[in-house]
Amino acid sequence: MKKKVIIVGGGIIGLSCAYYLIEDGHEVVLIEKNSFNSGASIVNAGYLIPSHIIPLASPEVLKKGIKWMLNSNSPFYIKPRFNRDLINWGYNFIKSSSSEHVNRSIRVIKDINELSKELYFELRDSKKIDFEIYEKGLLMAFKTSEAEKEELKTAKIARELEMNVQELSKEQVNLMQPKIRMNIKGAFWYKSDAHLTPQSFMINLKSYLLKKGLKVYNENLVESFDYDSSVIDSIKTNKNEIIGDEFVVAAGAWSENLLKKLKIKLLIQSGKGYSIDFFKKTGISYPAILLEDKVAVTPMDGFTRFGGTMEISGLNTKINLKRVNAVAKSSEKYYHGLKIPFENINDAKCGLRPLSPDGLPFIGRHSSYKNLVIASGHSMMGWSLGPVTGKLVSEIISNKKKSISIEPFNPERKFGY
Repeated sequence: MKKKVIIVGGGIIGLSCAYYLIEDGHEVVLIEKNSFNSGASIVNAGYLIPSHIIPLASPEVLKKGIKWMLNSNSPFYIKPRFNRDLINWGYNFIKSSSSEHVNRSIRVIKDINELSKELYFELRDSKKIDFEIYEKGLLMAFKTSEAEKEELKTAKIARELEMNVQELSKEQVNLMQPKIRMNIKGAFWYKSDAHLTPQSFMINLKSYLLKKGLKVYNENLVESFDYDSSVIDSIKTNKNEIIGDEFVVAAGAWSENLLKKLKIKLLIQSGKGYSIDFFKKTGISYPAILLEDKVAVTPMDGFTRFGGTMEISGLNTKINLKRVNAVAKSSEKYYHGLKIPFENINDAKCGLRPLSPDGLPFIGRHSSYKNLVIASGHSMMGWSLGPVTGKLVSEIISNKKKSISIEPFNPERKFGY
């Protein structure tokens, strides 16, 4: 049955939901508070990452995070403040950071990422949206034996899951990438991964959807919902009232505050990341994560992107140049002769990742309202999980059999069990 579906959020998750809902024959309206030219869906590293099988909530991240969290130059920083939502999120993050949770999540994360990667390829091959996928894998580059030993644990698990992982020496990496030398000890090459350029994909996806009938209300800020005890009737923005049959909250880091208007508690903290785009030739031809400093490097269409940091400092998009400089300096340490000019650093952008306490997304209906679906909390995997989230949301609304089990992504799940 055709329904009128209202989606709040115009990032990769919201647009992916719109795509699959329109493909299933629904009428779709999308509400976006900005103008589609900023945010995490634009400035991310563009990775499709089946290799990222370890959730953000893990003993290793917890151990390092405690050491780093008050150091404003570190890869992981929490701005000190008294905030009940942050305290509640932190408590549940700590509860979730167990070996048991990691072991339960590995297969779940692998399966949903692999399906999403397949869907990206389906989209490309359909010729409906013009974009390129680069199948160069992902280098996890290390300088120290300690980082090598840590990554070897993940590589071992990935191989047990039949992923293609190769350990490379410094010389082998530099032979692969002869136009620039890396100052490293070696790297693990996860050959199952891929990447693309986010901006061009988002522009072309939105253009296709508008041609297919998507109605967009951009620069509309949601002020309230009109609802009774179990059904949402409409959304009121600062400019419009929009009536619908089904409502999808895909507002990324803003989802928690948005759902409070419906008296729903969803634990999400925003994890700010920065990116620097360098438009001169660098010689970098393979995407890499610089392990010790947690910096992501991606060769994109006409430029190289350097991104990193996890800054939990609330819902703000202020640029902390001190942290941006740390990303640039880290990148220069790993690549011989690389120098990122100040004008590129000064033009850095940021995006807010929606962090769930256990590192898994929230995808599913909420029991408070019969016609509410939540699609948020994707943490570090939002770009990679865009298409699969959109497909699952459409299957939920269309009452179809789910492509994979959505039980692990229940928005009302308990943490730390």
